[in-house]
Amino acid sequence: MESFDIIVVGVGAMGSSACCHLARRGVKVLGLEQHSIPHDLGSSHGQSRMIRCAYYEHPDYVPLLLRSWALWEELQDEAGRDLLFPTGGLYMGPAGCEFVEASRQAASEHGLEHESLDHAQLGDRFPQFNLPENFIGMHETQAGFLVPEWCIEDHVRLAREHGADIREGEPVVDWSTGANSVQVQTRSGTYEAEHLVLSAGAWMPSVSRADLPLQVTRQVLGWMHPDDPGALALGSLPVWAIDTVGVGQLYGFPVATGAGLPGPAGFKVAMHAAGERDDPDTINRDAGPGDEASFLEHVTNWIPAAGSRIDTMRTCMYTNSPDEHFIIDRHPEHERVTVATGFSGHGFKMSSVIGEILADLSTDGRTDHPVDFLRVR
Repeated sequence: MESFDIIVVGVGAMGSSACCHLARRGVKVLGLEQHSIPHDLGSSHGQSRMIRCAYYEHPDYVPLLLRSWALWEELQDEAGRDLLFPTGGLYMGPAGCEFVEASRQAASEHGLEHESLDHAQLGDRFPQFNLPENFIGMHETQAGFLVPEWCIEDHVRLAREHGADIREGEPVVDWSTGANSVQVQTRSGTYEAEHLVLSAGAWMPSVSRADLPLQVTRQVLGWMHPDDPGALALGSLPVWAIDTVGVGQLYGFPVATGAGLPGPAGFKVAMHAAGERDDPDTINRDAGPGDEASFLEHVTNWIPAAGSRIDTMRTCMYTNSPDEHFIIDRHPEHERVTVATGFSGHGFKMSSVIGEILADLSTDGRTDHPVDFLRVR
């Protein structure tokens, strides 16, 4: 039986980062991924993931985001390629809506560079948007997007360079804990370690073997063929989100033609909303007619330069917790197991610091990062 200090199950966004942080500390780590690395069967793919620091969801996310931003810069310096594209961030919605007001409050409380925009100012600064007269906006400087496939690849490559053993195409079939160790069984063998980290994304409801209230939902991403690409190009447009009160946030990214990003070309848009419950093993991963209904009408009405033609659609999954906050904690029944789950469609941007947190918890049993609000309780 092969022995390790830490075993990480799921080498996607969180697991790849955890493996990298652990290996850098000299920990003997085994990473197990049931699919290829990276892959497009889960959540961490699709060319771009937004990173914003003025976080309306909870003020304690802001310190995590600032540390995450610094870690992304460190990673891309080591990787030798651009992983983080700073564009600024523009958040819009009806006057008084929580999305804009709480984002502005978070920025003020944490001293983040930002500005408030009334409807006229919004139209003058960002004429790409044609929004109702009661809509206002907020712009923050420290925002942009990450390339998820490259981030995972580089976390894994650097983890391996520091001694991590990361294996693809090796699904876990069982795990157990004893007084002094954990054992993980795959189709290829059985491994032993002092501690186990579970970060299996949409497969966590079955892998964790814990009574965690998680719900997996199907999400649709679209790449449009814009009528005016220049108006929506990288350098002309920040990452953006519009609150559709009662539905979710319509969001998108500038057209990054020439940046060499993986995946489709075009103006990427999607709707951040709850979605319908699904199963990662039976989900329909093929986007088809009707799937554009979640975002197309809003884009056509509010962003004239985008036009109405969709070139490509893709699907991914959210793994939602009841309050849509992450769950990062010791397993409720097993002291030697740490769980990282429930990222609810907004976790990727923080995966660099979450890997650091998982390394802390699995080696020291504690972390200095403010994560008490993310405990299982």
